[in-house]
Amino acid sequence: MKKTTQLRQLLSRKQILIAPGAHDALTAKIIAKVGFEAIYFTGYGQAASHLGMPDVGLLTMTEMAERVRNFVHSVDIPVIADGDTGFGNAVTLMRTVSMYEENGAAAIQLEDQVAPKKCGHMTGRQVIPSEEMVGKIKAAVAARRDPDFVILARTDARTTLGIEEAIRRGKAYEEAGADVLFIESPENIEEMKSITSSFQVPVLANMVEGGRTPLLNTSELEKIGYNLVIYPTASTYVTAQAMFNLMNELKDKGTTQEFIDKMIPFSQFNELIGLPKIRQLEDEYLPKLTK
Repeated sequence: MKKTTQLRQLLSRKQILIAPGAHDALTAKIIAKVGFEAIYFTGYGQAASHLGMPDVGLLTMTEMAERVRNFVHSVDIPVIADGDTGFGNAVTLMRTVSMYEENGAAAIQLEDQVAPKKCGHMTGRQVIPSEEMVGKIKAAVAARRDPDFVILARTDARTTLGIEEAIRRGKAYEEAGADVLFIESPENIEEMKSITSSFQVPVLANMVEGGRTPLLNTSELEKIGYNLVIYPTASTYVTAQAMFNLMNELKDKGTTQEFIDKMIPFSQFNELIGLPKIRQLEDEYLPKLTK
């Protein structure tokens, strides 16, 4: 089954779909290995892991599309890919949609921020006119070749223009052809309920640790009416903290010996990244060495 079709089936269930965010392909493999059914390719995490910089629109479309391709090739589950603002106007966005689709993403997320964009829980965000974003969504729908490729529309209007305007925009984006809606950074449960009751298409919840939205568990989000939940920052924050702990230990004690029980074993890590499959291919296709 195509990953796009698979994602649409997952979104059509009554059960909420959990898509943990991954900041690199190794994290994506771990998410799949644990048994999650989809992965969120987080722009926040890409900026941090690829550039060591904040999510403020510094990555180019080609950089992001290449990383999407690496993610897709590393796992066998659908990848929901952050496409920022589409990296330009409606015409530019059409190339972005084509690139993401060609590189194997099952969905692209497009937002209505003014470029350069910012993380959805940072202050200082501005949004483009809703009419312009409607045109961008229509262009995205026209650009896709696979009708099952999911167009996920996000609005950042809540923080500066209020929840009513954010929902109004969401309805306009739904009418324009968005398959999933993402109303960013509601600030209380009542706002979250008003979001999930306003649309006919699936609605996404964004759980950012330390962000503007209440951090609810998945069963609570499902009860409210969300169809999809992403965790875009968790893997990045955990990795950064673990690296601080490791490097402080090495600096203070001059050894990693006492940290070994916190590491994945050598053989288990090699299995995770696919070394046994490589060995099998070597045995099958490489010439045998003679003594």
